[in-house]
Amino acid sequence: MKKNMGNTDKLIRIIIAIIFAALYFTGTLTGTIGIIAMVIAGVFVLTSLVSFCPLYTLFGISTCKK
Repeated sequence: MKKNMGNTDKLIRIIIAIIFAALYFTGTLTGTIGIIAMVIAGVFVLTSLVSFCPLYTLFGISTCKK
């Protein structure tokens, strides 16, 4: 698995995940939308930790500096 995410991309994903989690835990996002937001937040955190996004490989995108 080759890294395809740069630092800026990882930071943006972590910030979005924190926002989704905050909206969920404050009760702003509830029900199905809240669960979907938490799943997306989890995926964003996971892909940021491993520096690899499977969708980027499908589209041939890499934000990692060479």
